[in-house]
Amino acid sequence: MEIREEIQALLPEVTKFRQDLHQIPELGLQEFKTCYYLKQALASLGVKEVHEVLETGLVAVFASDKPGKTLAFRTDIDALPVTEESGVPFYSQHKGRMHACGHDGHMATMLGFAKYLSEHPEKIRGTIVLIFQPAEEGPGGAQLMIDAGVLDKFCVEQIVGLHVFPDFAEGVIACKKGGMMARNGEVNITVYGKSAHGAQPQQGADAILAAAAIIQGLHTIVSRNLSPLDSAVLTFGEIHGGDAMNIIPGKVELHGTTRAFSDTVYDTLTTRVTTLASEIAKAYDCYAEVDFNHMYRVVKNDAKMVEALKVVAGDSYVTSPPYLLAEDFSMFQQKIPGLFFFVGIKNEAKDYVYPLHSSKLRFDEKNLLGGIQCYVDLIEVLNEEGA
Repeated sequence: MEIREEIQALLPEVTKFRQDLHQIPELGLQEFKTCYYLKQALASLGVKEVHEVLETGLVAVFASDKPGKTLAFRTDIDALPVTEESGVPFYSQHKGRMHACGHDGHMATMLGFAKYLSEHPEKIRGTIVLIFQPAEEGPGGAQLMIDAGVLDKFCVEQIVGLHVFPDFAEGVIACKKGGMMARNGEVNITVYGKSAHGAQPQQGADAILAAAAIIQGLHTIVSRNLSPLDSAVLTFGEIHGGDAMNIIPGKVELHGTTRAFSDTVYDTLTTRVTTLASEIAKAYDCYAEVDFNHMYRVVKNDAKMVEALKVVAGDSYVTSPPYLLAEDFSMFQQKIPGLFFFVGIKNEAKDYVYPLHSSKLRFDEKNLLGGIQCYVDLIEVLNEEGA
């Protein structure tokens, strides 16, 4: 894919946007400095119609006299509770917070796109809606924006989003039709037993022993209750229980995540977790309470929109494998057709190889221009008959 001269000219400002935003990372629904920066940036670009949504979300609107669809483009704006170790000179000024998932790059892409639209209004067809969405990492700002009426108010017909991705080399645009990213949920299990002295275990009901058996038992679900052709993950990343080495605890808490590529598989997984946890606990004279926080849905790309992306990306396009990562962009896709794609940022020579959510994630801002180029060209292609 050739990056046209007028897009390449955006690089200095896009770089500044990204590096400024990288220094002020904020967690979901706390993005007050970020929102202020975005509002100031949009004003400086001459964007006349900007709406505040929730407390930290923004919507910028570009209208045209030319007939066309109402297309939305979305960026996430929140960061992660990660202490930065990237070594970049524009490192995070917020201790214990970092744009470790590339959302600073997504915002810079969107601001570069806004600058282009402001300078080239003749390229706009129909209405272009830019959504600056808080809280992608949690608790799920996409649904909050939907509930606030963003899609309905502006009559959005299709939506597009992207994510920088270190699995793909610089210059690559990756996507696939249908399910590309997984549905996810959080699972919380509390195991209740009976506390006793560690030297007199017969007087208690060991919640730690029951919790260990539950974890082992639940890991048979993927291998024995689901088809080998179905992808799913169940991972427990937190265990809390006990106060002293010689006391059998009466309570243990387990916290984990579930991922699947279909609602049927996800429902089977969650049902079996509830049943097995309860029954295994009983075998140890304990009982278990299971609670789920059902989060995002499958990122399922519209086939016609993927074909449009192939046209604009040209020889830069590759078909992505499915990933068991999750993205709340999927919530928009529950309402309207959507396209979500990856922008490659991997460069082994420069040691740009660290995964998303890594404290060492870094990338070259020049790669953001590929996203802007795709956004600009998608306006035309998505407005072609049948797209």
